[in-house]
Amino acid sequence: MIDEYIFQSKVDGEENIIATYSIRSKDLTKATKDIAIGQSIGNPEIRTQRDSPEIFKNNLAKIINVNEIAPSNGIVQIAYPLINFDIYEDGITQLLCTLMGGQMDIDEIKSCRLIDIGFPKKFLEEYKGPKFGIKDIKRRAGAVDRPLLGGIVKPKTGITVSQLEEMIKEMLAGGVDFIKEDEILGNPYFCRFKERVKRVSDIVNEFSAKQKREIFYAPCINSDYPYLLERAKFASENGAKALHLNFWAGLSAYRTLRDLDLKSAIFFQKSGDKVITNKKHDFSIDWNVLCKLARMMGSDFIHAGMWGGYLSDTKEDLSRVMESLREGNTYNPTVPSLSCGSHPGLVNTTIGNFGTDLMMNVGGAMQGHPLGTEAGARAMRQAFECYQQGADIQKFMKNKIELNLAIEKWGYVK
Repeated sequence: MIDEYIFQSKVDGEENIIATYSIRSKDLTKATKDIAIGQSIGNPEIRTQRDSPEIFKNNLAKIINVNEIAPSNGIVQIAYPLINFDIYEDGITQLLCTLMGGQMDIDEIKSCRLIDIGFPKKFLEEYKGPKFGIKDIKRRAGAVDRPLLGGIVKPKTGITVSQLEEMIKEMLAGGVDFIKEDEILGNPYFCRFKERVKRVSDIVNEFSAKQKREIFYAPCINSDYPYLLERAKFASENGAKALHLNFWAGLSAYRTLRDLDLKSAIFFQKSGDKVITNKKHDFSIDWNVLCKLARMMGSDFIHAGMWGGYLSDTKEDLSRVMESLREGNTYNPTVPSLSCGSHPGLVNTTIGNFGTDLMMNVGGAMQGHPLGTEAGARAMRQAFECYQQGADIQKFMKNKIELNLAIEKWGYVK
């Protein structure tokens, strides 16, 4: 009887969440049925006395497409009825529990990767998306016609608050638009969170006022509840214009921050995501899916990936992620942040490949410049200037010692 209900060529897109999977199984159709049944009404192999046509019609997930693209491999689509969710209270936690749950335990399914999710309008409307977005942030930072320049605090740990202050002053003098504490800097005794946030925010905001443009300082608020919320509120109340939260804080944490409606932008940092997103894993979620969810939940900045650094995504994959962060009219566009090996020699090709609606976030190549941190920031701004002028890099950098030394050290990528 269940087969009469489970296979549907069409479903109402406004009453279902459509999940697209890449599956490997000796029996692709059976594997797909196992997911649809198991993640909606019960054990795929056992029917109970309380199963009914009404439950099959209303609550059973429906298979709308099974496309075998190679022996034992295929792309399938399953529609999960919206009636099974309390959209607001269940949230992303229950969504992912449903979409990527029991199939991990079924022997028939050798691998399962969630590669896309389609949402009904009423689901999307429960989420606010980014509070600010690319246009507002670039306008406030005075970076309308160029990429945003981010600077990352290095060393990650071991520095005192006084050392951090000096580093921040040099980054500001060099022309950064955004300053991010690294994800490892929590609340160590030698660099306490509240002390450094207050002191650094004062420095950044005083400099911003003089420059008549805003620089976004993003302290790292990684922590467990309730400390995470306490740190977020403290940082925002004390002038931090952004909050850096790492992936391991949990996806629902981003929505919680967005619902607080603070004055600070939210930065989603990806380090560690490959535990879940790596394509080589048997069970995984595509990074692009997590980016869609992070944007939906309110992230103004997302560490989208990197091209040409020590982390280097394919141009195709990174372009797809960046498009999903900026497309559509439902939410403000998120700022894609590129880091993990950014340096001045990558500026020209990065803008050529991906445009200027992004942020190049620089750590080692800024802090490790031969002339110091300020020179490292200046080198990046000079590389932006070279691109804006359409100048020949070899001729341009003859009179720009900071850029010249950076290119000598890290190279130039055409």
